[in-house]
Amino acid sequence: MKLKFTKKGRLKILASFVCVGVLAVVLMSSSHREAPLISNDPLADNTDLYAFRSPDNPDKINIIANYIPAELPDGGPNFYSFGENIRYEIHVDNNMATTGDDIVYRFTFKQVNQDPTTFFNIRLGQQNIYTTYTCERSVNGGSTFTTVVSNGVVPPNNIGPRSIESAVGLNAMNYNSLIEKSIATASTGEKVFCGPADDPFYVDLGGAFDLGDLPRQTSKTRDGLARYNIHAICLQIDISTLQKDHKSVNQAANILDPDFVIGVWASSSRRATKTLNSALGGSPYNPLGGATSIETGDWVQVSRLGMPLTNEVLVALGRKDYWNALTPYQDLPNIATFGNYFYNPELALYMDNSQFGPAIPAFKALRVQSNSLGSFDFRNGKNGLYGLKGTSAVAGTALDDAIAGSLLLPGPGKPRSVDLWPIFHTGVPNLRPYQLATGKGGSPLAAGKPFINNFLPNGGDMLRLNMAVPATPRNDPKFSSLGLVQAAVLGLTDPAYNGSAMLQPIPNMDGFPNGRRLEDDVTRIELQAVGGVVLAAIGLWYDDYTGSGSPVTNQLVNTLQYSTGVEKNDTTFKTSFPYLQSPWRGTSIQGQH
Repeated sequence: MKLKFTKKGRLKILASFVCVGVLAVVLMSSSHREAPLISNDPLADNTDLYAFRSPDNPDKINIIANYIPAELPDGGPNFYSFGENIRYEIHVDNNMATTGDDIVYRFTFKQVNQDPTTFFNIRLGQQNIYTTYTCERSVNGGSTFTTVVSNGVVPPNNIGPRSIESAVGLNAMNYNSLIEKSIATASTGEKVFCGPADDPFYVDLGGAFDLGDLPRQTSKTRDGLARYNIHAICLQIDISTLQKDHKSVNQAANILDPDFVIGVWASSSRRATKTLNSALGGSPYNPLGGATSIETGDWVQVSRLGMPLTNEVLVALGRKDYWNALTPYQDLPNIATFGNYFYNPELALYMDNSQFGPAIPAFKALRVQSNSLGSFDFRNGKNGLYGLKGTSAVAGTALDDAIAGSLLLPGPGKPRSVDLWPIFHTGVPNLRPYQLATGKGGSPLAAGKPFINNFLPNGGDMLRLNMAVPATPRNDPKFSSLGLVQAAVLGLTDPAYNGSAMLQPIPNMDGFPNGRRLEDDVTRIELQAVGGVVLAAIGLWYDDYTGSGSPVTNQLVNTLQYSTGVEKNDTTFKTSFPYLQSPWRGTSIQGQH
């Protein structure tokens, strides 16, 4: 049966598709099913982003962008893979003086059914769907691209031993050999891997979205992403490639050199219009018959991710889809729409006994400061440090309007503009007051011990990483999944680091939110941050500090000891590129890949 339309009818249908495409700009979004429309488009769904200095190769930075949430390892007959007609992109901003991206890596994928006569995904050395990719790189912000990997190979899903190792399957030595074979070296030197892997993110999803029951109060905590897979795009890049002046890390002035700060974000885009064809009798696009689709029009961003959990937890439901349609460079112009989610985060209402704290018993250990040093109230709607704006007390600090005060003290009633906002939207400078309380002599605005500098204020929500910070060996006894929070604890309490205010390497200075390592417990760190732990680290102590004696009070200890109940991934990580663990096998039993 052929469908016929008049010219007027065709235009009407085309207009309908265009409207859908325009609507997609507003509605689509990203992460682990975090926003309404993208939950129906998992192939384009950006789940997590990581950026960290290689622990085994200190001249390299690893960027890992994950897509396709909650893949069942045994999800046949149509296993997940990267989608065709999708642009997957990794964006890098490395220069405060430029507008927008400086480097972009673009990945596009193609699929072939090598044997469409079988319902099996793999049989007799052939794959359905055999996937290859092209990687292009732009060094002028996306104006032009050069192909750096062509015909890269995506390994198949880890279906089972008959599909992977047996003679009637691929006859591979083992699944890991397929991963090793698929690691490519770009013509410009980067290592590249695209393929399925264990989902490295860990969180009790059930408890988290059961009105903040994290850790669960009456039932057993469970990693909601345990034994699920994702599809990852992994890059290992020379620091000199990412540094704005192409300096090697040995040329850094010190371990917090501001010229080595990069911002990283990832996205996916689809064509604006998708047309479905019934093709019941077959067509040039599908000679065996069946529905087909053609995608045309401009590319539309449908997913983006920078800092973890931004859209999932901080942005309210009604704005999630809109947030994901923007680039980070549009965040500041949309400050009226999104700023209050960071200045006055909803989560902080549940960490405040004068608001809804008693209704969320799981957050009892997290109580934001209401009377820090007898003067400063950081509860929602209060003024935080705004009373100091324009005074001599903040002269020469990052809170000075002549430096960054207009960003960090924008107005009254925005208490978290000094901590949560810079963590998520500008990065944190190595300026007063953003130094550890060590050496401050009790004054939070005094100079203290430097421990972070990833300030890059010309974009919005991105992972910001100072590439000059040394990587903490994963076998270091002081390595911690608490990232920069643990670095602060060591800088304040460990005799190896708290004896002076001088700059020195502290374990975990390379951890989240200075970039993000695979091991970092970002859920716990972000909840502690909303609970005011960053304020305490720089000397704005919790309310139970009396002004004498140790500031390591019960409230600070409670915050540091808070746990969501899930503190590590359900499996190990590899010690070399691509670092992600092999994907779970469709026939596996508990504890085996």
